[in-house]
Amino acid sequence: MSVKVSGVAERFMRYVQIDTQSDPNSTSFPSTAKQLNLSKLLVEELISFGIEDARLDAKGYVMATIPATTTKAFPVICFCSHVDTAPDCSGTDVRPILHESYSGDPIILPDDPQQIITTDQYPYLKKFIGKSIITASGKTLLGADDKAGVAIIMEMAKQLMTNQSKPHGAIKILFTPDEEVGRGTEHLNIQALGADYGYTLDGGELGCFEMETFSADALTLYIDGVIAHPGAAKGVMQNAIKIAAAIIEALPKDELSPESTEARLGFVHPNHISGGAESAIIECLVRDFETANLTKHAQRVFAIAQQVIQSNPAFNKASVKMEVKEQYRNMREMIDQYPHIVDRALLAYKKAGIEPIVEPIRGGTDGSRMSFMGLPTPNIFTGMQAIHSKHEWIGVEDMEKAVEVLVNLVEII
Repeated sequence: MSVKVSGVAERFMRYVQIDTQSDPNSTSFPSTAKQLNLSKLLVEELISFGIEDARLDAKGYVMATIPATTTKAFPVICFCSHVDTAPDCSGTDVRPILHESYSGDPIILPDDPQQIITTDQYPYLKKFIGKSIITASGKTLLGADDKAGVAIIMEMAKQLMTNQSKPHGAIKILFTPDEEVGRGTEHLNIQALGADYGYTLDGGELGCFEMETFSADALTLYIDGVIAHPGAAKGVMQNAIKIAAAIIEALPKDELSPESTEARLGFVHPNHISGGAESAIIECLVRDFETANLTKHAQRVFAIAQQVIQSNPAFNKASVKMEVKEQYRNMREMIDQYPHIVDRALLAYKKAGIEPIVEPIRGGTDGSRMSFMGLPTPNIFTGMQAIHSKHEWIGVEDMEKAVEVLVNLVEII
């Protein structure tokens, strides 16, 4: 680690070295105990800042209060990030590398020279020529999603506790586990948090402000085939694995898929198949910015599955059932009811010399669920790029600017 790095970047580089990868197949909460290693450290550091009520609860949530510096009545705001990293790419033994005064040349990651980060792949990287960026070493993700958000909030807390001359109300800090596996708010006690509204720090490039997410459902197709001994299967066996493959093949390829959609278009994404010749399961993510479209997409997929079975004589004794479970909803449905929380955030951006970029998220955040739990929570940038991959990187200046935005926002409120 470079001796020159300090502040939010130093904090970030320490945090990413702690493995906090969550596990979508776990039934415990948090899904992995190792997430608590970072959470415990955060509590210790918050207490060292002088925040007396910092605590880790039984479900792995870190909560803390930066005390008010005035007796005047102010809204209580919450800043939130998640400690876990995605299961998509290893988070074990992350080795962060600080690239000072980045030249603009391709970055060959030393632990796997096949991993090369270029400005052609990531045009936003061009803005950091001559500036400092942080990457991983080629074997793991970096963990900027969302340890950048964690570091930014922690740095803000340190600054506010060090300089208490700025008048502000109570500020709540929340760090959640298991956001990456869709369970980040599963056991969150909003009432115990005690905030009026919040902001997640879980966004991308400088200036991004997100108050709209996908609405999301989980769709599962249960396929029952007909099993027989393969030596005597002629005219009898109807293989559920082959039926599942035929259904996947029949799904639209130039629409309704992640590979073929962008902007405000929704999709259905088959992301897991399991089972055997007798029965099989296809799990899909269903996403759209218009909540009503989720049902339409699910019905279309089910109709395709039924058609595959009904139109093929080799599948005539098979059957398919569909189950749909709600995951989260477009937080704009709630945030539109509280325009002042958007206006104040955008003013904080402008005070930091940043032109806001208001865009929807083709995904979700803890703020999606928190908004529907009674805590409207839009999303602020951190600078994270190429997330969930070995190419993940972040600009130090973006993190520093995010800290400035949070301090501005506290002053404005």
